[in-house]
Amino acid sequence: MSPALLLCILIAYFALLLGVAWATSRNATNDSFYIGNKSSNWKLVAFGMVGTTLSGVTFISVPGAVGRDGFGYMQILIGYVIGYIAVAYILLPLYYRLKLTSIYDYLNQRLGRRAYQSGASFFILSRLLGATARLYLVVNILQAIILDSLGVPFWLTTLVILGMILMYTYQGGVKTIVWTDTLQTSCMLFGLLACIAILLSQMDLSVGQSLARMHEQGLSRVFTTAVDSPNFYLKQIIAGAFIVLTMTGMDQEMMQKTISVKTLADSQKNLLSLTAILVVVLSLFMFLGGLLHLYAPGAGVTASGDKLFAAVVMGHLPVTLQIIFLIALISALFPSADGAITALTSTVCIDLLGLTRRQDLSERDKVRWRQRVHLGFAALFLVLVMAFKLVDSPSMIGVILKVASYTYGPLLGLFAFGMLTERTLRDRWVPLVAIGGPLICAFLEYNQTLLLGSYRLGLELLMINGILVFAGLWAISRPAQSRISERDAAISLTVDV
Repeated sequence: MSPALLLCILIAYFALLLGVAWATSRNATNDSFYIGNKSSNWKLVAFGMVGTTLSGVTFISVPGAVGRDGFGYMQILIGYVIGYIAVAYILLPLYYRLKLTSIYDYLNQRLGRRAYQSGASFFILSRLLGATARLYLVVNILQAIILDSLGVPFWLTTLVILGMILMYTYQGGVKTIVWTDTLQTSCMLFGLLACIAILLSQMDLSVGQSLARMHEQGLSRVFTTAVDSPNFYLKQIIAGAFIVLTMTGMDQEMMQKTISVKTLADSQKNLLSLTAILVVVLSLFMFLGGLLHLYAPGAGVTASGDKLFAAVVMGHLPVTLQIIFLIALISALFPSADGAITALTSTVCIDLLGLTRRQDLSERDKVRWRQRVHLGFAALFLVLVMAFKLVDSPSMIGVILKVASYTYGPLLGLFAFGMLTERTLRDRWVPLVAIGGPLICAFLEYNQTLLLGSYRLGLELLMINGILVFAGLWAISRPAQSRISERDAAISLTVDV
């Protein structure tokens, strides 16, 4: 298909997004941008969050990884279900009880200013790296199938796409994203189902027949029972639960939309509905990966990993499906980037600059500051995407999960310490502890052959990181003040007697 036609489709899709943004961002305020005026419909939020949770990485990397890991991603998916239930019934009640706009304000109220700023800073670092890795993956594919042939350089493609995202998030923020994510999730899921249907038709297979062939070729294996393997099933399940607990429950981007729902009960419905949809959709992505690996050898496709999906669709399937694939791919791209820029802007404005608490600034000045921060993050996204272009990993989902292990560990340690203990912290030492956990993990991973023998670290690195930070916080803590007072009173009473 002509690259020029594909480019026209991209422009038309973006025009539709702008129309949605215009309709939803009229009379928007800072409250609309940060938390959607606390009036988002939970059904829309649940459905739209599917696109944010999956992103272009899932769309491309999960099918591509089936050739290497089979249906092993199912192990992590089981953990996801456990994690979402924990977020719904442990973290959400806490956030609603405290009436939070930024979830990191909990750390401020419970542990102090430095813990608050440390948590917000690690979220910024993690979301910056994770979102730009996701953005790079999809931009790179768009570049390969459309823009290279038109002579458009990679940096210009990235700049234009970020400009598009800015245009529809600049004013409305969360209020707009709830609606655009719903549109984009619909397009992505339609593309997924269409690709499955066409591949089954092309190979003249039923669902049952295709699963039987996948089983014969070892593509449908789920559980890894070798304890030393990074993919050992218990490690994967436990890690999946902690990934959701941190990357959803302790992530401002995901919680920003969830707590924009008016009531706790509806917010919990949102999260549990999201869980059910994700189980189905991720299972379909793994099934699609199996179909791609069945189809590729017969069609002479030699691409693998992240490049397989696009190579099969754009080189061997009908034009109609190529168009659907492009729209689905774009739909997978935008939710991961627009929500990230919006959440990062909110975190800096609320948690680091304290704009919502400042009485010396007018509402108009606060809007200006917010818009400057928003533009600044767009520029930073451009720089980081270009950096990922230099690295060019064959599987970005592995890169993203690795980044999460290092950057969400401190958040896990901070939140766990606040919720599981009643101790108070020596505030000035908190940033050192938060940084120390990831550094020790890096040392451990780099020297794992020497220190651990044949055992290989996998996603459990996130939990190790959280435990190290928790232990460090305990070391710089002291009993709660009320307990100190009770103890002193008891000592005083003993002396008097």
